[in-house]
Amino acid sequence: MRFSVYQVSRKGGREKNEDRMGYCYTRDSGLFALADGMGGHPEGEVASQLALQTIAALFQRDSKPTLADPTRFLHEAIIAGHHQLLRYATQKALIDTPRTTIVACVLQGNAAYWAHCGDSRLYMLRGDKLVARTRDHSYSELQQTMSQVIPMGERFNRNVLFTCLGSPGKPVVDTVGPLMLQSGDRILLCSDGLWSSVDDNTIAEMLSQRIISDAVPELVEQALRNGGPKSDNVSVLAVEWESVEDSDSATGISTQSLGEEVFASTIQASVGSGQEVPDELDEAEIDRSIREINEAIRRSAQKKS
Repeated sequence: MRFSVYQVSRKGGREKNEDRMGYCYTRDSGLFALADGMGGHPEGEVASQLALQTIAALFQRDSKPTLADPTRFLHEAIIAGHHQLLRYATQKALIDTPRTTIVACVLQGNAAYWAHCGDSRLYMLRGDKLVARTRDHSYSELQQTMSQVIPMGERFNRNVLFTCLGSPGKPVVDTVGPLMLQSGDRILLCSDGLWSSVDDNTIAEMLSQRIISDAVPELVEQALRNGGPKSDNVSVLAVEWESVEDSDSATGISTQSLGEEVFASTIQASVGSGQEVPDELDEAEIDRSIREINEAIRRSAQKKS
């Protein structure tokens, strides 16, 4: 398995960054996830981080080195994140539960699988064609879909969601897959800070015409410019799927030489560990961990030889 990945998150005009994202992988499976803590509820940054921690921990437990059923895994792991938020609120005696949206994607066996809850999105491009996009769990998007069938009245605010993690009711989780991958396919995960300020056509055009290490930061900066002084948090993670034979990318990650029990992750291990999570998260911050992972891979390969 070989892929390139690039991610950037910016605080924008908000007091703090409540978005979290990251990825983890074994020799034969990769998980990419992004969560957006919801304003108007307590500790949004904890909600998004806890949701990612949960799905990453379950991925580490279950991918040995592949997931038996990626679609089922995604659904169950996202629901598990929801229950972790409810437990957290109970333990902290919070009046309201921290809430978050989430979108997650598994790449395994030349196929992509994804799931989402809320309005954090996934886009998939093949060449210059937008192959797929998640549909937000918002009343405005539901109304837009229904208006094609029956006339609709007053428009809803796009920010009003009918489901998320941490809500009183059971979350709605939509899953897709398997969708077979081709070399060069690109998948982008983002918070609503991007798509609310940059339209789908621009996102697709930018992602198809530039390498992901150029496209991602430019998309983020464009969203911040369009959003102005009160811009939302903007977070984007992009992955390019590539075969080992076809790619010489210096930023590519090849997992071929990993042992079956090796697990690598850029997702922070715990909440409340005393370590501050910075508001500005970008690729430079995870470079060191990736270098350490690659060095461990090289050492492992040398021992085998």
